[in-house]
Amino acid sequence: MATYVDPTLKLFTLNSNPELAQEIADHIGIELGKSSVTKFSDGEIQINIEESIRGSEVYVIQSTSDPVNDHLMELLIMIDALKRASAKTINVVIPYYGYARQDRKARAREPITAKLVANLLETAGATRVIAIDLHATQIQGFFDIPVDQLLGVPILGNHFSSKNLNDIVVVSPDHGGVTRARKLADRLKAPIAIIDKRRPRPNVAEVMNIVGNIEGKTAILIDDIIDTAGTITLAANALVENGAKEVYACCTHPVLSGPAIERIENSKIKELVVLNTIVLPEEKKTGKVTQLSVAPLLGEAIIRVHEQLSVSKLFD
Repeated sequence: MATYVDPTLKLFTLNSNPELAQEIADHIGIELGKSSVTKFSDGEIQINIEESIRGSEVYVIQSTSDPVNDHLMELLIMIDALKRASAKTINVVIPYYGYARQDRKARAREPITAKLVANLLETAGATRVIAIDLHATQIQGFFDIPVDQLLGVPILGNHFSSKNLNDIVVVSPDHGGVTRARKLADRLKAPIAIIDKRRPRPNVAEVMNIVGNIEGKTAILIDDIIDTAGTITLAANALVENGAKEVYACCTHPVLSGPAIERIENSKIKELVVLNTIVLPEEKKTGKVTQLSVAPLLGEAIIRVHEQLSVSKLFD
């Protein structure tokens, strides 16, 4: 492993994804910073930073995934500890940004929790955020500090390119994901299709119309988050019923809560490809699920931010 020689670059992890943090540290060529996260008997979180970080440019790896409130609170307390210990910059690396789906007022008297989380991070003392595939791009505007949004599509695209699939069509499971589907389709030099779904009345399953030619083709469904897997499995089954030869699915963030794994196992999806922005427990690592690492991407982004180089060049 090559060693990164700038001693002002410090990398710390909290409890959400220590395996990913170690991978990132190995990629950069530095040791993870020494810190501990413990809980008092009443559940309060205590953090100790066990080395000097005075004048350092610190990067903290923490997805705000399930249990989201614990992981968010760990991150806020860590930022406060770093600020009080005289860190020069506090760069928060959030592979998966929780609460991102609460990004607007869809109904009266609703909160905009994604904005609240941004306020909390800034108030605690974060000086930069690095995230992967924010659910809504406008979340970048919720911050008054720099936000670098990295993209998962190149990693997913490389995986499908290596499979040498024939007659591909990239499918967006809804209208909101068309831009994402187009990015993957451009990489695979494939056309796109869109699933138009609606509920004819409450509590009645979606009626799906497929816009685009999928007859006899290998369909690749893409989304940013798969949570309960209801939408993606209904979409996969509809594609096969309408003539698709086989169906793959992929996403950046495998939330996979509740009945998700059972639904995927019982669906027409041949392979679900996900990234490791969220830890997959053993019970979710089934034969259909392939997990790819974002560590090289995050490692390169951290080096580029630290050396004041362009991050967008990673996606040229």
